[in-house]
This record gives sequence, structure tokens and C-alpha cells, in this order.
Amino acid sequence: MSGGSARADDTGPIRPIGADPAVLRVGNASGFYGDRFDALREMLTGGPLDVLTGDYLAELTMLILGRDRLKDPTRGYARTFLRQLEDGLGSAVERGVRIVANAGGLNPAGLADAVRELAAKVGVPVRVAHVEGDDLLARGGWGEGVLTANAYLGGAGIAACLRAGADVVVTGRVTDAALVSGAAQAHFGWRPDDLDQLAGAVAAGHVLECGTQATGGNYSFFTAHDLRRPGFPLAEIAADGSSVITKHPGTGGAVTPGTVTAQLLYETAGARYAGPDVTARLDTVRLTEEGPDRVRIDGVRGEAPPPSLKTGLTRLGGWRNEVTFVLTGLDVPAKAVLVRRQMEAALDAAERRPAEVRWTLARTDRDDAAVQEEASALLRLVVRDADQDAVGRAVSGAAVELALASYPGFHVTAPPGKGTPYGVFEAVTVDADGVPHTAVLPDGTRVSCQPPPLSRELARLADPPLPEPLPAGPTRRGPLGLVAGARSGDKGGSANVGVWAPGERAWRWLAHELTVDRFRQLLPETAGLPVDRHVLPNLRALNFVVDGLLGEGVAAQARFDPQAKAVGEWLRSRHMDIPEVLW
Repeated sequence: MSGGSARADDTGPIRPIGADPAVLRVGNASGFYGDRFDALREMLTGGPLDVLTGDYLAELTMLILGRDRLKDPTRGYARTFLRQLEDGLGSAVERGVRIVANAGGLNPAGLADAVRELAAKVGVPVRVAHVEGDDLLARGGWGEGVLTANAYLGGAGIAACLRAGADVVVTGRVTDAALVSGAAQAHFGWRPDDLDQLAGAVAAGHVLECGTQATGGNYSFFTAHDLRRPGFPLAEIAADGSSVITKHPGTGGAVTPGTVTAQLLYETAGARYAGPDVTARLDTVRLTEEGPDRVRIDGVRGEAPPPSLKTGLTRLGGWRNEVTFVLTGLDVPAKAVLVRRQMEAALDAAERRPAEVRWTLARTDRDDAAVQEEASALLRLVVRDADQDAVGRAVSGAAVELALASYPGFHVTAPPGKGTPYGVFEAVTVDADGVPHTAVLPDGTRVSCQPPPLSRELARLADPPLPEPLPAGPTRRGPLGLVAGARSGDKGGSANVGVWAPGERAWRWLAHELTVDRFRQLLPETAGLPVDRHVLPNLRALNFVVDGLLGEGVAAQARFDPQAKAVGEWLRSRHMDIPEVLW
């Protein structure tokens, strides 16, 4: 490699990535670290593509990679990506498909070297580049026990690498949507002030980032589609930032306005969807069904991004242990009281009581059940402490010793263990000017990517006027899910629940009926927490953000559903008085 340094605007003229300068076809082959292994090959062989992206990083993944790096400083990246490339690199080069993935995790330079070694091994010459600068751990000042500290970078570094002719670009922590918007920026030559175009590409990237969630996976109305093996999505992006979301012909699943709406709502908050390059206005998104498995996204407006970058911190929070007692048949409440009193007495008598002790009783039992599992309730005990001994033998031993001395039918779902470490995620912000966003080109040249010249502090938009309510009429009691879909997810300790109406009449009812107060009534676990409702009329959607529902984030495993994946489906199962005209 020749080395050297330059600025991002010194990388030469813009050359389109694909064969068609007017359209860039970008696919996705991974929505998380552990997604379908053969997706990369499927996407490369299933139809025409210009760029194939892969998203491997999440809050929990960064913690896992941080622990890997502690054991071996040469690791810290998603090793699955290398095995996928071994199978697909030749196909990508043969078809002229560029690969962009954030699989570099905490060590993008290490992964780039590993890709070069792999290419030499399989005899496929490729130009490899990487993006770095997101890892801020060495900066210090993050507090005690922080294992990883990574700023969320935008797409400028990816664009610089692709403009320099890279066949494979690996990054660390960039925003998920940047994998797509960076490729589009390179192809069309967008400048930092092309905010509407960038916003459109960010919207497309947000739809693609979770793979098959855009083609029917995790979809409320799943029974309408064949989801045995949904295909992965792709976006046909135009020079104005508009796009068509689709998938390869003959693959399973479906692309509909509903599947796209669900993914647009996933892990978002208000109408302003902020990123490092642009703030996309979700309230301006327009969806149009162009044909089978083809949904157009256009009209997306962009605003200058915030002057700061989100930075994710992970640390080991301590130790946890869990015991789930099975309570079968009659007298479930009394059985729960007995075993709880016995365990509490044992914990009080231990050398050190765990700092946190939490009990939850799930009444999964029903009367006169013909199947034993259906006659059983689950009593879950979770303990946490900074000291492993406080959650280890003191808890597991006490539970085992009750086997012959507690409620009738005593058993647990799994043998109690010694306790396991848990992690904590925290999001902070840092000044974008202080983050060294760097593209390392195939020849070793280091390109400094400067923050956008304009910025704008993020502020909540006032909710728009609501639609005209439905006329009063007869109602019938039934589950909300009869007339509304939902998609929920996590952001640190907060959860979002996006709810949308498939039709205009249902939207007119939903917008007025599903208030914050009604939301709290339907989901009592949220009653004591801050809940904010955002209205998105173009999508006929409401987005609820619940702060604190997930404690210290997914790695802390603070809740039965630690990533809030099913909160939306819980909401849909709750009964309301629904106008008969909507049935």
C-alpha cells in the first residue's frame, strides 16, 4: 500500500458504481450478526445488483465483540462475514457487485486485512478498503468499566472508498442506513447539502437494514403471505433520492406498503429521524404500490443533521442469575407465595443478599387443561449484583434445596447456574467535529471525512392536525390487531411501538382513540413510565416511545422480552371497543 492522506473531496471524479447511471440497485444480505448464512450467495445469484450491504452490528453485538477483543486484540469483528465471503467473493467480482458491510465492528482494519488474506487464498483479486474513527474508547473519560465507546458515523467514508474503486468496504460503527446512503452518495455524486436526496436514501437504508423484516418477517399480517423463507430486500435508488423497495424474483415473502411501513416505524421516535449526514423527515415519506412486490418511497424531505454524534457505550454491569419455578394446577397464587417466602428467607440468611431481586408471575395456566403445560404458570426470579458470589451458589443452592420442601409439583424450567455476566448500554453524544471519520482506500491513502458544513439542533416537531374522526356508531369488543398493525423494538433502555392503520377509515378511528392514556391502560407495564406519542399521517401511523421499559438495555436482560420485539403484538392482542364499520 502506498499510504498518504487526503480529504474526502480529493478522491477524483465521480464514476457510477453500476451499469446504469440513473439507478443504483442496493441489496441487503444481513440484518444482524447471526442472520441467514446463505443470504449473501442468494442475493448475488438471485438477480441483478450493484451493491450488496450487510448489517452485523447492534447494541448487544458491540458488547459481545468488546468481550472478544479483551480475549484477543486481533478479533473484535464479525467472523461470520469472512465465511460468507469465502463462498461468495468470486460471484461478487464476476457480477461486478460491490460489498459494503459494518462487520468490522471494533476492528475494521483487522477485518480488511483478513478479507485480503481470504481473497488471496481463494484466488480472487479484490480491492479492499475500510472506514475507521468511530472507536473512541482510547479517548477515555467514559466512566468506570466501559468496554466499548463507538460513535455512529455517516456514509461519507463509505462513499470515498467506493469512489476510489473498492470492491469490498468494511466499516466499524456506522449508522445502519449509512451502508445504503453512502453507496448512493458515491454513485450519484451527492454533496453534503443535497439533503433531500440523502434523506431519501436514508429512508431506503432504514427499510433495508433489518433484512427480511422488509419482506414480511415479523409482520403483523403475516398470514396473508408465504413466509416459509422470505427473500432479502433490495432498493432501486434514483438520482433524486426516491427508491423502489423490492426483492429478487421468485423469492418468498412479500413487499407491500404494510411491510415497508412496519420497517419505517421500527426503532424510531419522532418525525425527525436524525443521522450523521442528514435528518430525514419521516412525516414527509410517501409510499405508493407500483406493482407486485414493488413499493415506491418518495417525497422524503431532509434537514441538516445535529452537530453531535450519537455514541454507544457498553460496559459489564455485573452478574445475574435466574430461576423459573413452574406452578401447576390448583392454588397457583398460594404456591407462588410459599416459594417466594422460602427463597426470600434464604436470600436474607445468605452472607450477602443480591443487590436486586425481582419476581414476576406469568399466569400462563388455564382451568381444566388437557395438556400439562397449559395447566402451568411461571414464577420467575431474577437477581443481580456486582459480586458473582451473591447471585451464584447462594441462589441456585437455595432453589435446589426446596425440591422436596416446597409447593406440590415443584420443578424449575432449567437447573439453576452459577450466574452470568450482564452488560449495560448507554447512549451519549459527542461533538461531530472531534470524531476522526477516516476512509482508508485500497491503496492505503487515508481520507479525512469532515462533518457536514451545516447542522441543526434536533427538536421535536409539533404533531400535525388529526384526521376527521369517524361518525359515532355501534361498536364491538375485539382485539386492536383486527384493524391495526404494529412493530416494536429497542433503543437502549427505551422501547418504541409503531402502530399503523391499513386503511383511511381505520386511521380516522385510531388517531383519536389510541391516546397516551389509552396506551397506558392497554399496556399496564408502561403506566408509570414516560410515554410520548408521535403522529405520522402519511403513514397512517402513531409511534409511541416508552422510556425506561427495558431498564439498562437488552444486554441487561431486565425484562421477559428484553428487546421489546413483541410489545407491539401484545398491544394488538388487547381488546377495545371497535366501530362495527371497521370489522
